Amino acid sequence: MRRRSFLTAVGAAAAAGLALKLARDHDEAALRADVFIAQAASYTEDLEQILRNGLKELGLGPAAFKGKTVLLKPNLVEPTRTDPQINTHPAVVRAAGEVFRRWQAREVIVAEGQGHCRDSQYVLDQSGLAPVLAESRLEFIDLNHDDVVPVPNALGRTRLRELMLPVTLRRADLVVSMPKMKTHHWAGVTLALKNLFGVMPGICYGWPKNVLHYAGIPESILDIAATVRPHLAIVDGIIGMEGDGPIMGTPRASGVLVMGTNLPAVDATCARLMGIDPWRVAYLAGASGRLGPIAEAHISQRGEDLAPLIQPFKILNNPSLAYLRS
Repeated sequence: MRRRSFLTAVGAAAAAGLALKLARDHDEAALRADVFIAQAASYTEDLEQILRNGLKELGLGPAAFKGKTVLLKPNLVEPTRTDPQINTHPAVVRAAGEVFRRWQAREVIVAEGQGHCRDSQYVLDQSGLAPVLAESRLEFIDLNHDDVVPVPNALGRTRLRELMLPVTLRRADLVVSMPKMKTHHWAGVTLALKNLFGVMPGICYGWPKNVLHYAGIPESILDIAATVRPHLAIVDGIIGMEGDGPIMGTPRASGVLVMGTNLPAVDATCARLMGIDPWRVAYLAGASGRLGPIAEAHISQRGEDLAPLIQPFKILNNPSLAYLRS
C-alpha cells in the first residue's frame, strides 16, 4: 500500500470515529441558519446579479457592507488555468468584489495563503486571477508571508494554545470564505470551513500547513473557524471536483453557488448537494452546536430547492471512505 493510501485509510477511519463522537457532544436545537442556493450554469452568467439576489435573500444589502473593509478568501490550491475544478474561479471573485464595491465597501481585498506552491505570483498568474485583480483594481495580500499576531485558541480542540494569524485579518471588518466545492481525500469534503486553512501563514505552519495536519485536520478546522470567526461564505460549485480531491480529482458540473453567514450550515448544505452525509464529516459534526447548525431541519434553504440539485460526487475508490454515505 502506498504511503498516501495508508494515510488516507487511517485518516478516514479516525475521522469516521471522531465524527460519531463529536456529533453526540453538543445539541444544536436552539441554532438556526439561512442558506441560499443559486443556479448558475456557467461562469459567463451574470454572477454579480446572482450574488446580489442571494445576499439580499439572506438579509444582507448595501448597509451591511457600506464603509467596511471586506476580505475575500478564495481557494488557490494549485497553479493551473486548464483545470477549472481546482481553484475558485476568477469570475466569482470578480463578481463578489464588484458587488461589495457597488455597495460602497470602503475597500475590497483578496487574500490567500496557498498550501503548496510558495510562489504566490506564479499561482495568481497560472490560476487566471492575476489579470482579474489588475483589471478590477483589487489588492492582493499574500497571507503566507504577512506579519502575524498570536491569538488565543478560541475553541481548543487541538493542543495549540494560540494561533498565529495574519495582521490583515485585523484590517478586515468582514471575512468572506470563497471555496471551491470539492471532495477531500482526508477531510471528506473541503468547503468554506476547510478553506480557512489558507489564512494560516506558511511561514508559521509550513507547506502544506503541516503543523495543522499534525495537530489534526478536523480539530484544526474547528479551532481556526472559532478563532477567525468569518462572516460569510460564497461557495463556487458551478464546476466542482469529485474523486481524489482537493487537487487530483475530476471536474463535476454542479451549476450552483451556495452562500450564507453561518459556515457550518453552508458546508452541510453543500455536502448534501454532493450526496454526502454531513454528520459523517468529522469537522462538520464537531461544528454542530458549537459553531452552527448542520441538521437539515435547522437550516432554512432559500433560493433553489435542495433535493432536485443533488448530484452524488464520486469519492475515492477506497472502502475506508464509504462512511461518508453510510
